[in-house]
Amino acid sequence: MALTWKLHGDGKTVSSDEIVLPEERLTWGRTVGFGMQHVVAMFGATFLVPLITGFPPATTLLFSGIGTLLFLLITRNKLPSYLGSSFAFLAPIGAAVTAGGPGTALAGIIIVGAILALVGVLVQVVGTRWIDLLMPPIVSGAIVALIGFNLAPAARDNFAQSPLIAIITLLAIILAAVVFKGFLGRLSIVVGVAVGYIASAIAGEVEYSKVADAPWVGLPQFTAPEFSAEHLTIYLMFVPVVLALIAENIGHIKGVGQLIDRDLDGLTGRALFADGLATVISGIGGGSPTTTYGENIGVMAATRVFSTAAYWVAGFTAIVLGLSPKVGEVINTIPAGVLGGVTTALYGLIGIIGVRIWVENKVDFSKPVNQLTAGIALIMGIADFTITTGELSFGGIILGTVAAIVVYHLMTTITKVRGTEKSRLG
Repeated sequence: MALTWKLHGDGKTVSSDEIVLPEERLTWGRTVGFGMQHVVAMFGATFLVPLITGFPPATTLLFSGIGTLLFLLITRNKLPSYLGSSFAFLAPIGAAVTAGGPGTALAGIIIVGAILALVGVLVQVVGTRWIDLLMPPIVSGAIVALIGFNLAPAARDNFAQSPLIAIITLLAIILAAVVFKGFLGRLSIVVGVAVGYIASAIAGEVEYSKVADAPWVGLPQFTAPEFSAEHLTIYLMFVPVVLALIAENIGHIKGVGQLIDRDLDGLTGRALFADGLATVISGIGGGSPTTTYGENIGVMAATRVFSTAAYWVAGFTAIVLGLSPKVGEVINTIPAGVLGGVTTALYGLIGIIGVRIWVENKVDFSKPVNQLTAGIALIMGIADFTITTGELSFGGIILGTVAAIVVYHLMTTITKVRGTEKSRLG
C-alpha cells in the first residue's frame, strides 16, 4: 500500500457536484487545514471520556492519534475515519474503577478490544451475514440506546454539583446546534464546553495551579492494566460493549459508502480488527477505548472532502497534542458543572443513536416482538437491573443486552414454529 494521493482538479477547489475521494487530496496546505478540522470535530467528545472516567486526557489523545493511523493502514488507506474515545464504555469503566481501580478498567477495555479484533478476523473470513442475523436493527438499536440511557445517573450527579453552570453549558449546546449551520453546528459540544468554561472561570470554579507546573513537551502518564480473577463479573460488564462497537463501525462504513457512492462492505472485517487493535493498544498504555466518530462523517459531508490524507494529518496532530502534558492539564481544569451540562446532552444523544437505528431501518413497532424486545431491554438498562448470584453480579447493561437478544430470537422462533404448524395442519 503506497501512501500517495492523486491531486483533485487544481487542488484548490471542489465544485458543488464533486467530492474529493479517499485516494485524492487537495493542496497540502488545504489538506492540513481539513485535517485540523477533524481534530476540532473529535476533540470535544474525545477529551470528555477521560475527564469523566479519570483517565489522563493527554494519554487518550496520544493513543487516539496512534489508533487513527493504525486504522488507516489496516484498511489500506481506503476508509476515511478518526478513532476517538468511545462513550459506550463509560458505565463499565465507572463500575470497574469503583471496584478495583483504573487498572481493572483498563483490563476490561483490553478484553473488549481483543474480542472486537477477533470478530473482525471472523468477518473478514465469513462476511457479515451472521451479525445481521444475531443483531437485527431492533436488537442493535436497543443495545446502543440502553448503553446511553444507563448513564443518566452519572450526568445527574455532575449536573447537581453546579446546576447554574450546567444549565448555561446545556443552553449553549442547544443554541449552537440551532443557530449555527454546517460545520459550526456540528461543533455544538465544543461551543457548549467553551461557553460553560468561560462561565466557570468568571464564577471562580476553575483551578489552574497544575497547568503552570506542567511542561509543554513530555510523555503523558501511562497506567498498566491489572487482570484479576476476582473481577470476572466486572470484565463481563464490558462484553456487551462489543455489540455497540460493531454497530458503530458498520454504521460508519455504510455511511461513508453512501456519501461517496461506493460499496465499502468489504472493508468491514479490517475496520473491526483495526478498531479492536487500537483499543487494545490504548488499554495497555492507559488511554481510553476507541471507536469511529460520527462527528467526522459530518465534517466530510459538509466539506465534501473524504481524503484519507486529511486523517493522517489529524492523527499526527492528536499525537503531538498528546505529547504536551500542559494540554492535558488544561483539559483537566474543566469543572464538574460543565461536564454536567455536556453529559446531559451527550448521554441522551447516545441513547437516541439507538432510536435512529430503528428509524433508519424502518423497524415496525406494531409487532409485539419489536415492542417487547426494545421495551424490556430499555427498562433493564435505564433502571440498571442487577442480579447477584454468589460472588457474581450482573448489571443493567449485561442484562439488557442479553434480554434484547434472547427476547427477539425466542419470540421469532416461536412465531416461526407456530406458523409452520398452522401451514402443515391447514
